[in-house]
Amino acid sequence: MDGVLSQEEITALLQNGGDSAGAAPASSSAGVTPDECDTIGEIANISMGTAATTLFSLVNYKVDISTPVVSMATWDDIVSQYERPCVFIKIAYTVGLDGSNLLVLKEHDVKVITDLMMGGDGTNTEVELGELHLSAISEAMNQMMGSAATSLSSMLNKVIDISPPEANLIDLKDSLDEKEIDEFLTGDFVRISFKMEIGDLVDSTIMQLYPISFAKEMCESITKTMTKDLEETAPAPAQTQQQAAPQPQPMQQQPMMQQQPMMMQQPMMQQQPMMMQQPMMMQQQPVNVQQAQFQSFSGDFNPAIFQKENIDLIMDVPLEVTVELGRTTKSIQEILDFAPGTIIELDKIAGEPIDVLVNGKYVAKGEVVVIEESFGVRITEIIK
Repeated sequence: MDGVLSQEEITALLQNGGDSAGAAPASSSAGVTPDECDTIGEIANISMGTAATTLFSLVNYKVDISTPVVSMATWDDIVSQYERPCVFIKIAYTVGLDGSNLLVLKEHDVKVITDLMMGGDGTNTEVELGELHLSAISEAMNQMMGSAATSLSSMLNKVIDISPPEANLIDLKDSLDEKEIDEFLTGDFVRISFKMEIGDLVDSTIMQLYPISFAKEMCESITKTMTKDLEETAPAPAQTQQQAAPQPQPMQQQPMMQQQPMMMQQPMMQQQPMMMQQPMMMQQQPVNVQQAQFQSFSGDFNPAIFQKENIDLIMDVPLEVTVELGRTTKSIQEILDFAPGTIIELDKIAGEPIDVLVNGKYVAKGEVVVIEESFGVRITEIIK
């Protein structure tokens, strides 16, 4: 999904009474109506579709996130039904919406995703989950939920932004105080479940937890926005169209024509058939079609009759000159280990000429010189 709503999706959001795929009905007594539940499912479906595309670009593996299943839940439901320990990622909205939500991932899934991000094959899951994993998954969720916020912005026609996500490893125990994670977990909240597949490495379930107030705010915003868009694009009523249509002018000259003598009316009536027959006669005229005549090519082309190109016209066009000392390739793990004093070995041998590129094209070789207090390059060879 690309995050742009089609007319069918807009209609589905506004009707809110149809069967959204995978959205389980919620009890109105719990604070969220079945219609609002369907709307939340549609929003989550579009947002997580965009997030899946972003995750694919990070891990370079096919990512499938299924249609969401929306339901009401309590903290006891999460503790009893979800694998422990797991990673809670808090995403707070800073612009456009007021509130936050939680994304819950299994520990094994986080290890696979972070290993793929660091250049591994996704099988290094025996290590203990540490700060490096939490930092990497926070960055992944920052990009994923950032793209989801962009999709939400297009739906609401306003700017929506999030703060950097915070990831924590939580051991779901009965003695755990849910207030330490977030206040809204002490009561009922909205749970959105997705089935996530990453190649043949991950086949799991992730959850998104919304406070009821935040879910209602999203539903109200999306409904108002879509209603306004439909009103602006709806055709005008029939009565308005009739008023806007030009009215035929009354034939005021008819009584005057009736008072004219019959002799004057008769020639006018005789000319009318002739005027109607003229277009028909013009359409029946034959069209003269001839074959195109081309001059034969004699082969005596003389390029001297054309002037030479004036290169002076482009002499003042600026070009970017880059001097490249060398290159190397590092994994994300090696880059994260960079510190002041780290030495990076390049693919150039000491004393070997450096490369000179113009607009990214390799054109010459040279050697480094010092001109007063600045570095310079002396061209030693032009690459043809």
